[in-house]
Amino acid sequence: MPVIRQSRRFKDISLSFRRHPVTNDVVAITNEDAIKRSVRNLVETINNERPFNSLIGSEVRRSLFEPADNDILTRLEIEIETSIKNFEPRVTLTEVVASHPPDTNEITVEIKYDIIGLALETQELTFILQPTRE
Repeated sequence: MPVIRQSRRFKDISLSFRRHPVTNDVVAITNEDAIKRSVRNLVETINNERPFNSLIGSEVRRSLFEPADNDILTRLEIEIETSIKNFEPRVTLTEVVASHPPDTNEITVEIKYDIIGLALETQELTFILQPTRE
């Protein structure tokens, strides 16, 4: 009979690149924090931004300069879903909701997902996208 694992451990480096006070190594983030960082990075990464893998990323940043209406919000939701499903195998996506608060120049994104291999409740990530010039 095959052994079935119930839990896994996920580990990524922190993008702050701070040093651990004891080991002097780069600080690591683990489990749900690592996955949360990864999901947000996927949404905010522009296609062709990562060397050697031009497919990673999404077109979300390019859509932020268009007037926010239901069509743009739906397109953003689909783009985010596609990016996460294609490039983050550690999660099962539950829901993506993009909304535009009135009288603001921003879009609020709420992403709900389950982490594969960890017995945790559904994770929720909410952040604001604002158009900025590079």
